[in-house]
Amino acid sequence: MMGRYYDHYSEIPAGHWPWRHFRPAEIACRGDGAILVQDEAMHRLEALRERLGQPLVVASGYRSPWYNRKVGGAERSQHMAGNAFDISLRDGLTIEDLVGAAKAVGFTGIGRYRTFVHVDVGPAREWVG
Repeated sequence: MMGRYYDHYSEIPAGHWPWRHFRPAEIACRGDGAILVQDEAMHRLEALRERLGQPLVVASGYRSPWYNRKVGGAERSQHMAGNAFDISLRDGLTIEDLVGAAKAVGFTGIGRYRTFVHVDVGPAREWVG
């Protein structure tokens, strides 16, 4: 997957962001604003939001390599490929609700944590963090 990389999310041309429930700033690296847009991952994120019928809080989307190291991310993190999102739990949304919906829309990597769920379109695997 190639994706489209921008040094900062503000560089995304008008009309090139079709995902109505998310803004580029929500998906961009929290460290420097860079963003790698992978359509497949974003389409699944949008489908997840629509399936759940409520707003989602993306705690972490794309991570630049230096920021991934800074936050202690995995050496080959799917976040660095623009393929992963950490979704914070909200009132009324359980881990199992989120996991079930993520599987239903085609996310293949699923990590369960106390306050969030990691979803990605990388190799099929599940874990508890």
